[in-house]
Amino acid sequence: MSKPITDFDVNNLDPFEALVWQFEMGADEAIADEPLDRFKASESLRQNAANRPGFGANAGTNPQRPAGASARPAQAAGNGPAPIPAGADGGFLLSDTPHEARQSARDAAAVANSLEELKAAIEKFEGCALKKSASNTVFGTGNVEAKLVLVGEAPGAEEDRQGLPFVGPSGKLLDAMLRSIGLAREEVYITNILPWRPPGNRQPTTAEVAVCEPFVRRHLELIGPKVVVCLGGSSAKTLMEEDRGITRLRGTWKEVSFADGKKADLTAMFHPAYLLRTPEQKRLAWRDLRAIAQKL
Repeated sequence: MSKPITDFDVNNLDPFEALVWQFEMGADEAIADEPLDRFKASESLRQNAANRPGFGANAGTNPQRPAGASARPAQAAGNGPAPIPAGADGGFLLSDTPHEARQSARDAAAVANSLEELKAAIEKFEGCALKKSASNTVFGTGNVEAKLVLVGEAPGAEEDRQGLPFVGPSGKLLDAMLRSIGLAREEVYITNILPWRPPGNRQPTTAEVAVCEPFVRRHLELIGPKVVVCLGGSSAKTLMEEDRGITRLRGTWKEVSFADGKKADLTAMFHPAYLLRTPEQKRLAWRDLRAIAQKL
């Protein structure tokens, strides 16, 4: 056990002392290849806010708006809401609001006419901060014409390293669960609500899920499965549009409609990672698996 470092100026520590200090403060995991200067990022956010009409020094003024003009952009008749301006690289930057980022994700997902185009859109998307700390974008894997699609919550550490969903210990259990009803991983399709790993495998925030939701819904539309299974609470609440927890949602069914008019049966069950921690719940999982097999 190292001796705690006290009464010092952190800026004057040598590299080893700085590393020990970070460990003592709880920073025991590297989540990015390069350090991120969050002080600089915060200053950038403040500058962006100050330069926007209605914020900071510009509050209450907009010298470019004619007297009596609306604060909203003009809309062309019949064309719906005017698009929100995107960032220089085509995606929204981290300084944009979750509403703007979600709108950007919805627009990008809507014009993707294939899984390849959708994957490219997600990889280009800059509206979710999780992308900055993740090693890889975890899109999806399996049979693109599958009748069964499994949707998890977010990638874990091993998934983040390999860029594939469910390849860690929970993935091995999921393979065994599929085999129990006569299915192989290659016969189904697997993806997640979030394509990027939350740091430290923490629970995704409501904003993170909301921003990425348009991508996963378009993902399902392009595949057009017969049955969609939500693995875990975040996935179930998002796709089933429910506030209840996974204990109450598992085993229930509802119908989901896609943009092309097709429909699928939607259900939820415990996440394999949860089953690894609480094996006594496998009895309920087996009951859910049999119901899924009957739907197929």
